[in-house]
Amino acid sequence: MQKGNIGVTTENIFPVIKKFLYSDHEIFLRELVSNAVDATQKLKTLSSIGEFKGEVGDLTVHVSLGKDTITVSDHGIGLTAEEIDKYINQIAFSGANDFLEKYKNDANAIIGHFGLGFYSAFMVAKKVEIITKSYQEGAQAVKWTCDGSPEFTIEDTDKAERGTDIVLYIDDDCKEFLEEARISSLLKKYCSFLPIPVAFGKKKEWKDGKQVETAEDNIINDSNPLWTLKPSELKDEDYKKFYRDLYPMSDEPLFWIHLNVDYPFNLTGILYFPKVKSNIELNKNKIQLYCNQVYVTDSVEGIVPDFLTLLHGVLDSPDIPLNVSRSYLQSDANVKKISTYITKKVSDRLQSIFKNDRKQFEEKWNDLKIFINYGMLTQEDFYDRAKDFALFTDTDSKYYTFEEYKTLIKDSQTDKDGNLIYLYANNKDEQYSYIEAAKNKGYNVLLMGGQLDVAMVSMLEQKFEKVRFTRVDSDVVDNLIVKEDKAKDVLEADKQEVLSVIFKSQLPQIEKTEFNVMAYAADSVWETSLLEGAVEILVPGSNNSGMRLEPNTMASLKGNRLVKGRIKEADYFLWREGLLCFNDISVRDMIEKLKLYYGVDIVVNNTRILKNRYTGKFRTKDGVEHVLKVLRLNNKFTYTKDDETNVITIN
Repeated sequence: MQKGNIGVTTENIFPVIKKFLYSDHEIFLRELVSNAVDATQKLKTLSSIGEFKGEVGDLTVHVSLGKDTITVSDHGIGLTAEEIDKYINQIAFSGANDFLEKYKNDANAIIGHFGLGFYSAFMVAKKVEIITKSYQEGAQAVKWTCDGSPEFTIEDTDKAERGTDIVLYIDDDCKEFLEEARISSLLKKYCSFLPIPVAFGKKKEWKDGKQVETAEDNIINDSNPLWTLKPSELKDEDYKKFYRDLYPMSDEPLFWIHLNVDYPFNLTGILYFPKVKSNIELNKNKIQLYCNQVYVTDSVEGIVPDFLTLLHGVLDSPDIPLNVSRSYLQSDANVKKISTYITKKVSDRLQSIFKNDRKQFEEKWNDLKIFINYGMLTQEDFYDRAKDFALFTDTDSKYYTFEEYKTLIKDSQTDKDGNLIYLYANNKDEQYSYIEAAKNKGYNVLLMGGQLDVAMVSMLEQKFEKVRFTRVDSDVVDNLIVKEDKAKDVLEADKQEVLSVIFKSQLPQIEKTEFNVMAYAADSVWETSLLEGAVEILVPGSNNSGMRLEPNTMASLKGNRLVKGRIKEADYFLWREGLLCFNDISVRDMIEKLKLYYGVDIVVNNTRILKNRYTGKFRTKDGVEHVLKVLRLNNKFTYTKDDETNVITIN
């Protein structure tokens, strides 16, 4: 029997391991099973090149539970006593204080940097045994024992077959790892796709009213996962099945991208575009990162661009080692190349679908939109790629590329200053009357009610030249696009009141009924909105049977055409409350509204502020200068007012 001390320069490595790796102590199982798989693969390699001439036999790695033990067994190359001394007993690093400081927050870095995979066993074990026999002819089996101190023993033992058994005597405070369900879940997490079969116990079947073990090994992994195969060998159903295996209970993915590159770095994997129903689902399923089929992490920030972390699937690269840390990812050249490559592959795939099957692309657009918009907002090079296949959707559910839409509206929606006005709505039902009024003037209205559409509006106003996005309900229809050849005037207050009285005279007198009439002179459009009570609207001289309004509904009349819709109180009942509301409106449109409402001329020299957006509510009696004082809190400008000419100048 040989006795000795493990060659370390720290006084005792094991308290260090337990202290600094405790938060991630489940990693021990990944390390031990991965070591067993490595030993097995080395034997296969030696056999293939003729250095091992014996029978390879069953190479399954076995994980088994005893009363107080966990055993990981393989039939790989095994170890001699000399190899144990070299690879197990010598852990060489210096500067214990530097070591602790540098790696105290990163368990993976400790293990990966110092080759401590095996020693992770001491995070959960009070004693560890290695029983091993080398594949070399005539080799003597040996047993290595350590109780968590630097001291060890090594002695000859009996072992019939080559390979290694690692026996962990589990510590009292880690008894959870003796539970079958706990080990099963860890094997599923870390070992599902290891390249060598891994067995945990026996398969069970229902017999005589209870679960009983069979003679068949319970293989927990797929040693040839889908991403290791060639795309030409696979069918759509194979990809869909793999997705179901990865993310049970999830809807079928929209489509997928099979990655396979071996230069200038190695990368394989499959990325899926999921159907997203909620923000919860975005965070629930994540991309899984592997290194040679060994699970590393599902925190892939830094490896893939931020917007692609919304995708699902797997990435596998030996160029991203097991000791992944944020600092490593930020500095590693291969990781940056991988990120660029993935972005290009995703954009190429989207471009291909768009070109080859636009109908399919449009059908999936509502699901794809969040990924593409997020990418365009966060990554400049993706915007440059995606602008050719990103789509606008109008209120009639028609789809247009950016260039197609520009061509569609340039003749009808260019204002007097040569600006192209993109009208948009957030909600078709709530903004129905405004949408209809715009369409009746020959305008097209975009539907932009998605999670990222407000941000997209701001970005596109910066990207597009001489373009303004204007919410369709930000003003009366005649003021949305101001043109030189058509002066648009809101009826004077006294005339509007006359119209209101006339309109009311056509309605039955109902107690506690309150409604408002707005009239737009240019197109003879009247809008009636009801706050409380009930009224029936009849149009004199028409064959319409009439329309009954309930609270919070409105009717729009253009000519003899009467249309019913929902209202938003804040937008329609300012007359009653004495309020002026702005809802996600550009400063440019806000100023135009102030000019009309207060009858002042506002000249803007500081054009930088015009594309900024604003939401706020004001009392109309406070006046236009109060609004400007509040506005400049978030927009850097000064202003002067000429009382004689009633002109306000913004600088």
